[in-house]
Amino acid sequence: MVAVLQPRVELRPMRRDDLDAVHEVEAASYPFPWTRGVFADCLRMGYCCRVAAVDGDLAGYMILSAGAGEAHLLNLCVAPAMRGAGIARVLLDGALVEARLLRTGRLFLEVRPSNARAVELYRRNGFRTIGKRPGYYPAEGGREDALVMVRHLDAARSGAPAR
Repeated sequence: MVAVLQPRVELRPMRRDDLDAVHEVEAASYPFPWTRGVFADCLRMGYCCRVAAVDGDLAGYMILSAGAGEAHLLNLCVAPAMRGAGIARVLLDGALVEARLLRTGRLFLEVRPSNARAVELYRRNGFRTIGKRPGYYPAEGGREDALVMVRHLDAARSGAPAR
């Protein structure tokens, strides 16, 4: 039997000194990335901003907003070189914990239908598609729709086990 070691992932609050690294990951991941200023604004506004670090290096991040009893996962991204190591799952689990701590009943998100790995991650973790936002994302040669997904944080309604 061969043991495969998973990286030790630390999930911690995002700090201002993370912004350059966060923006680097964003720019390496998307053709139409958020600006560094958008991330700075999320911190300034008090959104739940978390980073995942592996051996001290930033491997990914998530941004969550909450209000009126609902949470919205605004951004979840993993550095291209770190994909497939379970970091997105750690970030998503962190978002679910934070949403519960904020006493929200549902967690919403938008995702590109073309991002099959992300769509599958969300589905495997109890999210279901409830709609579509036409032309939501900028895309090469036009716009791409977004799937709107939700997970009820009450285990009885979510169809997924509570964590």
